[in-house]
Amino acid sequence: MFSSLLSLTIFLPLAGIVLLLFMKNDHLRAARMTGLVVSLATFAVSLALWTGFDVENPAFQFVEKVAWIPSLNVSYHVGIDGMALVLIVLTTFLTPVALIGTWKSIRHRLRDYTMMVLALEVGMVGVFAALDTFLFYVFWEAMLIPMVFIIGLWGGQDRVYAAVKFFLYTLLGSLLMLVAILALGFYASQQPGGQFTTDLTVLLNVGPRLSAGVQMWLFLAFALSFAIKVPLFPLHTWLPDAHVQAPTAGSILLAGVLLKMGTYGFIRFCLPLFPNASLEAMPYVAVLAVIGIVYGALVAMVQTDIKKLVAYSSVSHLGFVMLGIFSMTEEGMQGAIIQMVNHGLSTGALFMLVGFVYDRTHSRMIADYGGLAKVMPVYAVAMMFMTLSSIGLPGLNGFVGEFLILLGAFRSVALGSVAYTVVAATGVILSAVYMLWMYQRVFLGPVREGGKYHGEFVFDLDKREIGSLIPLVVFVVWIGVFPGTFLRISAPAAKKVVTMIDQVRRGDLPRVASAGTSQVPVGR
Repeated sequence: MFSSLLSLTIFLPLAGIVLLLFMKNDHLRAARMTGLVVSLATFAVSLALWTGFDVENPAFQFVEKVAWIPSLNVSYHVGIDGMALVLIVLTTFLTPVALIGTWKSIRHRLRDYTMMVLALEVGMVGVFAALDTFLFYVFWEAMLIPMVFIIGLWGGQDRVYAAVKFFLYTLLGSLLMLVAILALGFYASQQPGGQFTTDLTVLLNVGPRLSAGVQMWLFLAFALSFAIKVPLFPLHTWLPDAHVQAPTAGSILLAGVLLKMGTYGFIRFCLPLFPNASLEAMPYVAVLAVIGIVYGALVAMVQTDIKKLVAYSSVSHLGFVMLGIFSMTEEGMQGAIIQMVNHGLSTGALFMLVGFVYDRTHSRMIADYGGLAKVMPVYAVAMMFMTLSSIGLPGLNGFVGEFLILLGAFRSVALGSVAYTVVAATGVILSAVYMLWMYQRVFLGPVREGGKYHGEFVFDLDKREIGSLIPLVVFVVWIGVFPGTFLRISAPAAKKVVTMIDQVRRGDLPRVASAGTSQVPVGR
């Protein structure tokens, strides 16, 4: 049982899907309870991974490997390090929170909707656990399908347009990544005694020894797919549409987990497989990251739709994560990993809070509000708390990640300039501007005439809504006050990647500059 704990975490939501198949669409309570119970059980199993994880061991743990397509050396190969563990736990934590927080938001085809959320969870956890590049691709694509349906069937007025745009953007990058996966397997077969394989642990000995040109092409194929998912400027245009049109739970999981799959992919695949190409691309990626930080903040500032404002804030926040990754320092890498978690918590909570008021007034327009704090005081306190978390108030989670990222970029020998840090730091100031200005217009000032907002009387948060926010508040404070609880888990994974990049930068790792691959035996 313990040896299959990771697989149980990945596939347990499928049990909920099977149960839901035998229910009628009009059994709303049964469908809700099934989704909640199964997602909570999945979270409980993931906590067993956390308690059984050896922090001192930098190797992959809970490894399972079974032959899948023997003729191509493709296997069901899963395992986790500290980085994957924190992201898996984030995923299994946010899924039940999203279901509780949107308990009454969906009534049309609720059974099918719950099935899509559970299927999405399978894909997301599988992406973080896969140690076979083909298996990773399967999970990556499997995640795409339910999210497209969630946006396209249960989204807003322009849901079909947003779903198709999201699908086409993601699919384009995915197809190039598949070509790169096959090419990487081919280069593995060209090694003395080598053969075609998609095993990541084997390919980690192949990729760094490829020629500079081959590395760059493969890096670009992987990086495009991941950059679209982040999204990295200027590949971000699908994100605001997807967020605005998605139902609340879809926005929570899209911001909280799906965007992290892109940044995770850079750390797991691009940097260790193609370190020379990563170093060459580093200044360009860092520039795009810094542009994204400032651009996302400036565009968020002028939004009239609260949900779109939060969506553009994600472009800015994920720019910080990308800057931390490509600072090539332990501080920056650790900051990027913890900021993935921080963004999932704070931005996920903000989307949930926007959903709460939308369910009451059916409007997300800032101009439709004003003085809301006098009518919904508990809601106003919750929104202020998560606003402060998002802008990085010391003592809350956002500060830890941004501080480590800026420190890593400042100390980065590879970046070679403090200009990245200086410009990125303005994003912190701008985030305070657009978030606090939004808060002022929505919550302060006189109450709307008659106490109606967009023609509707509003009421404060109920017990269920408060209960769905409490776990998020706990982790926001926990990470802000005791970040070491999480940083020590991801430290070995971050150090391993940074150490390898440093070896390549110093010329300690051998490679062939012109040939396709160096003649170094590849172990299996």
